[in-house]
Amino acid sequence: MKKLCFATNNKHKLAEVSQMLQGKYELLSLQDIGCTVELPEEQDTLEGNSHQKAAYVWQHFNVSCFADDTGLEVEALNGEPGVYSARYAGPQRSDSDNINKLLESLKGQPNRKARFRTSITLILDGQEHQFEGTVTGSITEGWHGDRGFGYDPVFMPDGYTQTFAQMSAEEKNKISHRGRAIEQLVSFLKAL
Repeated sequence: MKKLCFATNNKHKLAEVSQMLQGKYELLSLQDIGCTVELPEEQDTLEGNSHQKAAYVWQHFNVSCFADDTGLEVEALNGEPGVYSARYAGPQRSDSDNINKLLESLKGQPNRKARFRTSITLILDGQEHQFEGTVTGSITEGWHGDRGFGYDPVFMPDGYTQTFAQMSAEEKNKISHRGRAIEQLVSFLKAL
C-alpha cells in the first residue's frame, strides 16, 4: 500500500479524507511523519496556500503528500471570507466566532449565495498536480445541526433542505467541495 501524507493537523479533515480513501492508501498525518511545525499559509489564494504547504512537506520530509486549502466565498461579501475563512474573526481560529461574524455581516442581506471551494496540491515523487472542488449553496439565517466543523452549521448546499452540519459524514462527503476535490485526487492516483 502506497504511503501518502495529508499535510494537515486538522483531525476532522483527516478523518473525512481517510474515510473517502477507504484503505486504498496508507494516509499519514503530519504527526506520523514527525512534522510538528505549523505549516506556512502566507499566500493570498487557496491554490497558493495548498501549494506552499505541500511544497514544505516535500522539501523538509521528502514524503509524497497533498495539502488542501478551503475557503467559503460569499457573493454579497465580495467573496469573503475566502482565503481567510479559518481566521475570519481573528487568529484564534474559532469556528463559532467565525460563524457569528459571518451571520452578523449578512444581517438583513437578501442575497445569501455562497460557495465552498477546495484547492488540493499533490506532490507525488516531486511532480506537482492541482485539483479543485466546489459546491454552491446559501448561508442560513442561523445555526442548524451539530455535525461537521467550520461553517457547516450555516451552509446549505443547493438542492438540499439540510445544512452540512445536519448531514451524516457519508452524505456530506458525496457532495462536498473537499469530497469533489478528493475524488479527483483519488481518480488520478488510481489511474497511475
